[in-house]
Amino acid sequence: MNGSNEKFGKAYYQKYYLNEKTRVSDQAAINKLAAFASAYFRFLDIDVYQILDMGCGVGHWQKATRKHFPSARYKGVEFSEYLCKKHGWTQGSVVDYRDSKTYDFVVCQGVLQYLDNKQCKLAVENLASLTNAVLYLQALTMTDWEENADQNVTDGEVFLRSSKWYRRYLSDFFISIGGGLFVKKDLNLVLYDLEKLCL
Repeated sequence: MNGSNEKFGKAYYQKYYLNEKTRVSDQAAINKLAAFASAYFRFLDIDVYQILDMGCGVGHWQKATRKHFPSARYKGVEFSEYLCKKHGWTQGSVVDYRDSKTYDFVVCQGVLQYLDNKQCKLAVENLASLTNAVLYLQALTMTDWEENADQNVTDGEVFLRSSKWYRRYLSDFFISIGGGLFVKKDLNLVLYDLEKLCL
């Protein structure tokens, strides 16, 4: 990972997630994402019983999934030693974390930009191996940094890549259905042509 585990200590999460003036996201934003995902899954008749949050941070997705996926079991995996001690997450990296089972819904938000190209490719492969239905993926791209992100509250000490770079590797395993959601190619799911986004 870019930098050591020391980068992801108390000060990092206080600045980007807990301080109202400098945070990049909050619980309300994740609640909206979870509501969107759960509604789309119902439309597609995808049942979610197991959720894996790779890079679970301060636990926003855990709280959101309790409301929008009440029958699902949630597991949080986090690289930060500080947060694992604080919240009891399972410590691991998206690059090489292994599990004995796969998950219906895997979340990986704001993680891949901290990996160099080699690590990032491995992470995409690993996410595919952990996902049996749908992946939600969000990673800061070059365009996001230049046009979309508030640079005053977004960590710029990352590896900025194009969306095309990500899509090239994701397309080996997933079909994009919009909104950051990617369905496994081997899932027996009927998608109309215009529901799919070109990767």
